[in-house]
Amino acid sequence: MAETRPSRDLPAPVVVVGSGIAGLSFALKATRHAPVLLLTKKNAVESNTNYAQGGIACVTSAEDSYELHVRDTLEAGAGLCHEEVVRQVVEEGPARVAELVELGVKFTEREEGGGGPDLGKEGGHTKRRVLHAGDITGKELERALLSAVRSHPRITVRENMVAIDLITTKKLKRRGPNRVVGLYALNANRNQVEAVAAAAVVLATGGCGKCYLYTTNPAIATGDGVAMAYRAGGAVANLEFVQFHPTCLFHPDAQTFLISEALRGEGARVVNARGEDFTKETDPRGSLAPRDIVARAIDGEMKESGAPCVYLDIRSRGAEFLAQRFPEITGTLRKLGIDPVQQPIPVVPAAHYQCGGVKAKLDGRTSLAGLLALGEVACTGLHGANRLASNSLLEALVMAHEAAEKLPESLAAAPKGDRLPLWKEGQAHDADELVVITHNWREIRQLMWDYVGIARTTKRLRRAKSRLRLLLQEVEEFYWDFRVTPDLLELRNLALCSALIVESALRRRESRGLHANADYPGLAKIANDTVIKAGEL
Repeated sequence: MAETRPSRDLPAPVVVVGSGIAGLSFALKATRHAPVLLLTKKNAVESNTNYAQGGIACVTSAEDSYELHVRDTLEAGAGLCHEEVVRQVVEEGPARVAELVELGVKFTEREEGGGGPDLGKEGGHTKRRVLHAGDITGKELERALLSAVRSHPRITVRENMVAIDLITTKKLKRRGPNRVVGLYALNANRNQVEAVAAAAVVLATGGCGKCYLYTTNPAIATGDGVAMAYRAGGAVANLEFVQFHPTCLFHPDAQTFLISEALRGEGARVVNARGEDFTKETDPRGSLAPRDIVARAIDGEMKESGAPCVYLDIRSRGAEFLAQRFPEITGTLRKLGIDPVQQPIPVVPAAHYQCGGVKAKLDGRTSLAGLLALGEVACTGLHGANRLASNSLLEALVMAHEAAEKLPESLAAAPKGDRLPLWKEGQAHDADELVVITHNWREIRQLMWDYVGIARTTKRLRRAKSRLRLLLQEVEEFYWDFRVTPDLLELRNLALCSALIVESALRRRESRGLHANADYPGLAKIANDTVIKAGEL
């Protein structure tokens, strides 16, 4: 049966999906080689980047060195980082940050000591090296990058475009090696599906924090890129390593508000209700240990005491310092009735960052020709088993640059002049019971929090796998029976990404970094990546 609502094709040489730092940076640099179509599923400013408070870790001080930054990254990554990748990202960092400054990004400067950048310190760092724009670094990055993108004559930005699936030659039953030749996307404004042909598709879709009940991520973080790449035949890696940020605000009216690690870098301590700094019992660095260590210490304290939260105490720094260094955080807390000058801040761990993802090189190349993955959606080996704080924005900048440099090779290898088949709805009709979507959405996030959280067991993981298998089947049936909507597409991706996380966790029979399994408390003799290839789930 022919489609029952309009569809059209929309060819573009290069299509970028996502409007965070990775997608925007790449788009600007890619224009040297081809026009760029940038798709984002909400408004362009809505991205994980926009919510980043801390900053960009980069060697800019005479007291610091590439070697120290590399060492800190390797130590945080718990033996699973790819050292050659770490070195390249760290050593390219200053040049990439300098480009941001040229673009108009305004990092906070020191008022004393001759000026220069005001460098912050975060967990796992042995030196102050985090460039920041107050406590709203992400917003400043988005402001500068989006302004440049919107004014660029070779970049077209399309908002409210929800990517559905990648289109490959295998799906089209064409001869030759499988490659990506475009994608289908739902235009939420027109309620129609568009077929977008492209010589190169770039996934810059961010992470999967919404797989969990409690997360610091915005609502858009539903694992879209990982799910689309895997369905198309791409390999994914290390998805068991989901980083839980130790300090998300514990408050019913602000359940996703992050309390930046920069507070701990400036002297804040994680304490229990009695004011005890219990983190030092786990690691001598206490509150400034890497995130996996601090999050596990908090999780253990809460389970042992039965307390609903712990506290972040920065009262020692005083009102003037907090107002100057953390104006956004301080202002938000006071609106919620919490004065950090007078009282400790209630906090809990929450899902924060996807350290694994689509298996990719630093130039974005994946196991599928024609498909690049940049930023949080990608797994390059930089983060290993646990991301060092503020390394993510740095990785996104370096990947965007490397991918743009190699773009001519991707464009030259692409087939010329292909027209893609329009979207066919067949006998699908509007859903009559949307409660299926909302119920399954809640169930997935609850079971991931209960069974696949900070502390894991094989029994819990198997329970999660069994239930997710049924949920995946339900969601796929719903997907094929009814017309697609943004909520249904996100649920479909959320379910698949969750199942991939669980499968990865079951395959790792050790405790390393962010993956702690009580049944396998020690380290394996060899540190290997967990790779899931097409058809293995």
